[in-house]
Amino acid sequence: MEANSIPTELSEILKKARRVVAITGAGISAESGVPTFRGKDGLWKSFRAEDLATPWAFERDPALVWKWYDWRRGLIAKARPNAGHLALAEMEKRYPEFTLITQNVDGLHRKAGSHKVIEIHGNLWRVRCTAEEKIFYLEDVPLPEIPPHCSCGALVRPDVVWFGESLNPMLIQESQRALATCDLLFVVGTSGIVQPVASFPAIAKQSGAYIVEINPEPTPISAIASISLKGKSGEILPELLKTQSIQ
Repeated sequence: MEANSIPTELSEILKKARRVVAITGAGISAESGVPTFRGKDGLWKSFRAEDLATPWAFERDPALVWKWYDWRRGLIAKARPNAGHLALAEMEKRYPEFTLITQNVDGLHRKAGSHKVIEIHGNLWRVRCTAEEKIFYLEDVPLPEIPPHCSCGALVRPDVVWFGESLNPMLIQESQRALATCDLLFVVGTSGIVQPVASFPAIAKQSGAYIVEINPEPTPISAIASISLKGKSGEILPELLKTQSIQ
C-alpha cells in the first residue's frame, strides 16, 4: 500500500484523530524474525510451550523452565524492531493521547522507542522474585545462573503470564479505559482469538471508534473493523504515518 492509495475517509480519520489506541499481536514481531513458541514449531527438546509455561512446571522443575526461557531469550535477543514497531513509536509522539496494548512479551516495542505501552502478557526481560514479589529487569544472555535468584536469595520467575494464570486486573482496567475513550483503534497482527484481548476491539466499537485492522489474513476482528488492510504491518503502518498532518 502506498500513501496515495489510502481511502480518503481513512486519511481524514488519521489526520483528525486525537485519542488513539493500538493493539498488537505476534504478527508484528514475526516480521522481525521472532519465532512462535506454540504448536509444532514450538517444540524444545520434546517439550511444548504449554508444558513449560505454567506455575506447576516451575514448581516442579524451575531449572528446566529457565533453560527453556534462556534459549528463548537467546533467540529473541537477535531480533530488532521493524518498520511497524518504529511507526507506532512515532505515532505516540504525534497523537496527543496514545496507548499501545501488546500481547507480545519480546520487548520490541520499548526497543523501538514506545513508552506508553501496556504489556498485557508481561515482558520476557523482566523477572519477579518468588519471595518478595519484587520486579526487575534481568537482560543477560545467556543467564549467569540457571535458575536465577533474587538478591534476597529466593528464586525469580519470568514476569510473564503463564497458562493457568490470570492477567493483571489493573492492566485490563487501564486498557479498557483507553479503549472506551479512543476515536481511532489499530488492531495489528493479532489473531483475534486469544481472550480477553480478543474482546477489546468491541469496547472501542461500542464507543464509536474507527477500527483499522492490519493483518495478512482475515480474523474474527474483520467483522467489526471499519476497514481491513491486508498485508504486513511493517509496510502498511509507515504508509499510514505519511498521511498524518497533526498540528
